[in-house]
Amino acid sequence: MARQIVLDTETTGLSADNGDRIIELGCVELLNRKLTGNNLHMYFNAGRDSHEEALRVHGITTEFLKDKPRFEQQVEEILAYLQGAEIIIHNAAFDVGFLNKELQLVGKPPLKSWVDGVIDTLAMAKERYPGKRNSLDSLCDRLGVDNSGRKLHGALLDAELLADVYINLTRGQDALLIGEEATEDAAGLPIVALDLRSVSLHVLNASEQECAAHEDVLKQIDKASGQKTIWRSLAG
Repeated sequence: MARQIVLDTETTGLSADNGDRIIELGCVELLNRKLTGNNLHMYFNAGRDSHEEALRVHGITTEFLKDKPRFEQQVEEILAYLQGAEIIIHNAAFDVGFLNKELQLVGKPPLKSWVDGVIDTLAMAKERYPGKRNSLDSLCDRLGVDNSGRKLHGALLDAELLADVYINLTRGQDALLIGEEATEDAAGLPIVALDLRSVSLHVLNASEQECAAHEDVLKQIDKASGQKTIWRSLAG
């Protein structure tokens, strides 16, 4: 059974190396590409204020976080939840960098020691949509994912949106992920098995005119290449 965790964080700023910390963690579980509802959502008292730019993005104040636990108090529960799963993150380098710094601060090995790999949906989107905006909001708009409730960034909401984006980005892979015992596809629709052994396909042979035209094209390519083509020798 394929277990995946869609993960997002909110932080006090942009640089873990310069002392910024994680203040919110949101995780959404997928089993065989379906939401299970077994999500993880935590806030952390980072012991420092968020930068103004970060505060404008997530709106999570130091006052709100004052009575929240420290990351180190929750780390065992977090690692137990993530253990052995494939992690899906948008712009993975950012979140993984922060998680690794938090783990380092409590004497734990880096994230890769606990999980079965990391998928970066930003890299996937850039490959599929080169030259286009591939932010989470842009992908939601492009893929028909409703993000109307996203006024501010929030780790759990963003993880939920990213789960929908990921499923839509990989929709064409559904057939590869359906086991022989499956009765529904990823959208919950019934799978109908078709027996094609009794289907007779009608073969249309090329006409003499089409064969002559094809031969003429081959001769032109032979001439243009200085008789360096190899298909005639292979055909022989």
